[in-house]
Amino acid sequence: MNTRPLLPSLALMALMPAALAPLQATAQSFDQVVQAEVLPGWRDADGTHMAAVKVTLNPGWKTYWRAPGDAGIPPQITWNGSRNLGSVSLKWPTPEVFNQNGMRSIGYTNELVLPVRIAPKDASKPVRLKATLDIGVCRDICVPQRLKVKAELPPGGARDAQIAAALVDQPLTAREAGVGKVTCKLSPTADGVALTATIQMPSAGGAEVAVVETADPQIWVAEGITKRQGGALVTATEMMHVEASSFMVNRADLRFTVLGANHAVDIVGCSG
Repeated sequence: MNTRPLLPSLALMALMPAALAPLQATAQSFDQVVQAEVLPGWRDADGTHMAAVKVTLNPGWKTYWRAPGDAGIPPQITWNGSRNLGSVSLKWPTPEVFNQNGMRSIGYTNELVLPVRIAPKDASKPVRLKATLDIGVCRDICVPQRLKVKAELPPGGARDAQIAAALVDQPLTAREAGVGKVTCKLSPTADGVALTATIQMPSAGGAEVAVVETADPQIWVAEGITKRQGGALVTATEMMHVEASSFMVNRADLRFTVLGANHAVDIVGCSG
């Protein structure tokens, strides 16, 4: 899974316990705050398989979205040891925005059901799914966790209500949300590139937050400032390379997720 290294998160991780606690499929972690399992799901008519990884947290604990914010810890998932696994696509449910001590993070409380769409190499055979999740879980403190899960995914299977609900709880597409023109202004800074994006769209409700992602995991995107200007949502941020190298920004690859009180919106690409 592509994840973005976040510079503030690296500093936060330095304050945490260095050792990661390995888990089996449904075993609890060393401090018993999180556990994980595979929901085996079902095989669709086109041969793809819809499963999910379920992460369950103790009350009051949270874990993070794919772009966790400056105060969050980026999740990483690897599939080493899996068999009959062609490609994998993650369908992240709509996350929550948390503000604490002047810092913002984005993620989930209590549990996360993360749908996983799998294209088997041979659709007539089972998929042996093995995954290692390196995630952060937080309450008053943040603790890095390593969870290991595995499951046999048969060619048949049955629809799972938990997976179906997570697939429904997805951001709207730009078309569904009535998004109009999206423009991006880029300008060099001392450390990287400043970005101001103007998104013509109806309100998503409440105090909207726009999260910017790039296709390059080596580019760190700072926490932006989002505000309304009439019928447009304007977000401003700065992008920097984690190795302080020069880089190019392809406007077509920029991804904007607008998180509002009523719904979220997934927007890909902008014009100059």
